[in-house]
Amino acid sequence: MDTAQILINLLLFVFLPLWGIAGFIDWCCHRATDIEHTSGLKESLMHSVMGIQVGIPILMCLLYRVNVLVLLICFAAWLLHEVVAHWDVSYATGKRHISICEMHAHSYLATLPLYMLALIAVVNWPVVVDLVTLNWQGQMQLTPMEYPHGGSWFLPAYLTFMAVLCVFPYLEENIRCLRSSLKGL
Repeated sequence: MDTAQILINLLLFVFLPLWGIAGFIDWCCHRATDIEHTSGLKESLMHSVMGIQVGIPILMCLLYRVNVLVLLICFAAWLLHEVVAHWDVSYATGKRHISICEMHAHSYLATLPLYMLALIAVVNWPVVVDLVTLNWQGQMQLTPMEYPHGGSWFLPAYLTFMAVLCVFPYLEENIRCLRSSLKGL
């Protein structure tokens, strides 16, 4: 197994699952602090936005060949995720208790996307060179991956894993917060 494949396996089988687990732990912390009656729907929606901001580049890297366009989208999504993450914590601070456990989950939720982006850059170093030297010709389209990373079973398994650990719980959080805000009207 070559170094690139080892790094891809680290992304697929360590970092991607850890990101989902950290998201689930964060959701558990929100539930424990009664988010629907403290910081409410606004914060809950920020959590969903951050999940989408990281989910889109993950899906793009799993479905398409990494080129300049995909890297630009990944970098932009990471920067936007960081902005919303800072906004989220500053909004929630003082409205509800943020436990040590939640702070640790936030550490993973903030650093794992950066680590994943760094590994994607290392594995696709010639594309990074093209990006910084503005050699973008022929690299601004989405080209489906011929052979999916992790084999044909990985993407359906990963999407199921993320639906159970993150999508459904955060959807439930949004619904809970929406119901609570509607009761307050």
